[in-house]
Amino acid sequence: IGAMRMRSRMQGVTLIELMIVVVVLSILATIAYPSYRQYVAKAKRNEAKAALLQIATRQESFYLQNNTYTTDMTNLGFGAANNVVTSTGTYIVNVTAADASTFAANATYQNADAEAGKCATFAIDGRGSKASTPYNDCWTNTRR
Repeated sequence: IGAMRMRSRMQGVTLIELMIVVVVLSILATIAYPSYRQYVAKAKRNEAKAALLQIATRQESFYLQNNTYTTDMTNLGFGAANNVVTSTGTYIVNVTAADASTFAANATYQNADAEAGKCATFAIDGRGSKASTPYNDCWTNTRR
């Protein structure tokens, strides 16, 4: 009788219970992973946009002191004269043109993946005009 009581108390996880847990975790991962990737992509785009806005602000300060804009990003306080990489290494940012009246800067996506077809480049100029390719609404659209 003692041995039967012992066996009835020793219950483990059955294979079917383990399979149910695996299926539930798989469903959760299937739902969560695309959302996570989209969140990461948006964060990288925001990093590129922030870098361009920082360039625009620093260009205006440079202009006030020198009466011209610059293509040398070291004059704007960056560590390199051109092709500055964002902190995640996803975008390369540079000033493409500058003279006494305006400047142009852009950020270019560096990876060859699905994200490259969504918001590959961002641009800003001295008038505050913003553009992006291949979609022109990457500055404002948060759904991509």
